[in-house]
Amino acid sequence: MAVPTRSQISIGSEVNIVLKQDQRSGTLINGIVARLLTKSPVHPHGIKVRLDDGQVGRVKEIL
Repeated sequence: MAVPTRSQISIGSEVNIVLKQDQRSGTLINGIVARLLTKSPVHPHGIKVRLDDGQVGRVKEIL
């Protein structure tokens, strides 16, 4: 499954992210995008975002 590109993600989107400390286990966190942090259009591990609750991680799925 390919990770979403930057153009597919918008502020206010509901997404599943993986936090830095959870990259090995792959544990997903659900939340609402508050800010896009990755400037490039694609990233092999997912676009980095900040959720509305302040958590930062890479987007694995858009819900």
